[in-house]
Amino acid sequence: MADEISVLIVDDSALMRNLIGKMIESTPGLTVAEKAMNGIFALQKIPRVDPDVICLDLEMPEMNGIEFLKERKNRHIDIPVIILSSIAEKGAAITMEALSLGASDFIQKPSGSISEDIHTVADHLTSLLIAYGGRYRRSRGRKVLAPEEYVKKPGTEDPGKKPVLSNTFGLFSTPVQKEPAEPPARIRRPGKTEVIAIGISTGGPDALRVVFSGLDPDLKQPILVVQHMPAGFTLEFAKSLDRISPLKVKEGEEGDILTPGWAYIAPGNKHIEVERKGGSALLRLSDAPPVSGHRPSADVLYASVAMVYTNHVLGVIMTGMGRDGAQQLGTVYKEGGITLGQDEKTAVVYGMPRVAWELGHVMEQVPLAQMGRRICEVAKESR
Repeated sequence: MADEISVLIVDDSALMRNLIGKMIESTPGLTVAEKAMNGIFALQKIPRVDPDVICLDLEMPEMNGIEFLKERKNRHIDIPVIILSSIAEKGAAITMEALSLGASDFIQKPSGSISEDIHTVADHLTSLLIAYGGRYRRSRGRKVLAPEEYVKKPGTEDPGKKPVLSNTFGLFSTPVQKEPAEPPARIRRPGKTEVIAIGISTGGPDALRVVFSGLDPDLKQPILVVQHMPAGFTLEFAKSLDRISPLKVKEGEEGDILTPGWAYIAPGNKHIEVERKGGSALLRLSDAPPVSGHRPSADVLYASVAMVYTNHVLGVIMTGMGRDGAQQLGTVYKEGGITLGQDEKTAVVYGMPRVAWELGHVMEQVPLAQMGRRICEVAKESR
């Protein structure tokens, strides 16, 4: 099909290449462009097959995934790369290096380098391939399938055609409303910003690099970030942001005192909340059940800062599948906080910010390249 997103599979295991290939070919909107057993063969095949997205293992002979990403960068190849590797389980630092070298996102193989149960991450992988591959195709003026061609109502599938893709990750949605709903009534007028809360998911690692590298070094308000990421990776992710940001960035820990000029990344598999104690605001971690399908959840973060800081919050919702954060960003607004959302054009997946905007919870939509600057401008306003 001419509008299908083509995937180059790069993995040294013939079994894995076969299993991933079957997964892709059974998904509407995706097709296998080619397969390669290491980075050398992948680089040879790219000019010929011209894929829309690359599914890359990290542990391979002759040229591994990191070496491939370095060479990809040297050759100015901009095809998006999704890491699918067992090394993600034991080498968070290597995975973060892959992201810093230009990989778009990553998924852990569920049971080692040869995972016969790879089907357990099928929905997640195919959703990422469609999100990043589709965005790349559109950027080059190529067509992609309409959302209704990916997801059909149960019982409407044509015999002999590919089964429909599950919408578990909220990749597909109804068309964007031309006008948002009426915003909720405010309890109080906005006050001066004292804390910044950011919720973000798919597309987040790259987007947060753009935002954090563009922040002013004299920004005083502490920043709290919920980035959907597995446990074990957020520590290295925080370190990677700390290296490029003028602010100090760390993985949040229980009891951290929120400090001006610091940013705190929610640990994987932990909700983050805020508590007032004496004259300080403390970070609290929680093992409470997932909210909006996630732990950490942006909804939990927004609800907490709205309760503690009332009208002194700047809430920001950015690229991501699903609707996490969209509802409770409205609480930030109702309490008198300021709310920003990433715009459709620059979001890898316009899911979370779309729902928030349609609910009337976003006051202003901002392109990614301007988000860091806009956050600083709003935070420094005297209200």
